[in-house]
Amino acid sequence: MDQKVMVKQMIEFNLATFNNVFDSIVLIQDQFESIAMKAMDQSGVVPEEGRKAIEGWVNVLKDGRKNIKSHIDSSLQQAEKLLDI
Repeated sequence: MDQKVMVKQMIEFNLATFNNVFDSIVLIQDQFESIAMKAMDQSGVVPEEGRKAIEGWVNVLKDGRKNIKSHIDSSLQQAEKLLDI
């Protein structure tokens, strides 16, 4: 088997695996966020400042996820270009 084909298949496999795991992590994090926000709303014991801090933390996590995803996608695209696939 041609080495370029093998490397292309490895890159495609790694990308598919990463996307599946990443999507699962996003789903879990979004579900936890939903549960946490509902719990805060129902309990009424979290002050507004605390709620804003938690919402800010959630937004930072979401931005971090987007950055990681874009860096991984970019790296794999560069690898494919490097190999002329």
